[in-house]
Amino acid sequence: MAFERPDDSPAQRLVALRGEHRDLDAVIDRLQCDPRHDELMLKRLKKRKLALRDAIAQLESSLIPDEPA
Repeated sequence: MAFERPDDSPAQRLVALRGEHRDLDAVIDRLQCDPRHDELMLKRLKKRKLALRDAIAQLESSLIPDEPA
């Protein structure tokens, strides 16, 4: 997971999470191209990528201001 400082704003954390997600996507793509890739490692990376996606969605949701109905 990206290094987190307690004084990071939600917007800074979102940028860091998106960057980590993008980097992880590139690593997964490279691993899948290698015929000798480690399946267990690939599964762990994909699971981490999904967790990042969920964290990004949750953070984005918290940044959207509530609108009255």
